[in-house]
Amino acid sequence: MARFASDPNPAPREQMIWQVVCAIPPGRVASYGQVSRFAGLEGLARFVGRTMSRLPDGSDVPWHRVLKSDGRIAFPADSSRYAEQCQRLKSEGVDVLNGRVAMKQFGWTP
Repeated sequence: MARFASDPNPAPREQMIWQVVCAIPPGRVASYGQVSRFAGLEGLARFVGRTMSRLPDGSDVPWHRVLKSDGRIAFPADSSRYAEQCQRLKSEGVDVLNGRVAMKQFGWTP
């Protein structure tokens, strides 16, 4: 079982989000909006982003597989998190070009 967060009793909505993100297979990506929809939380893409930003270091949740709806990485291009996300995606065979992933090619649908 994946380690989600340091909180032993996370809210049900957060659990649903983490479960969806954990279901994204290596080499595939989903948008924040897709994650919210697949978690039954239609229209809460920003909540998904906030939930993902609260993951503790060492979490097993593959946060790097979640992108903006147009396939862009949400972190600033000069940040260490941007570089880490690019590296993680590339290590899974996902092409990242100028901070963007081709959603039609690498997008995931459960």
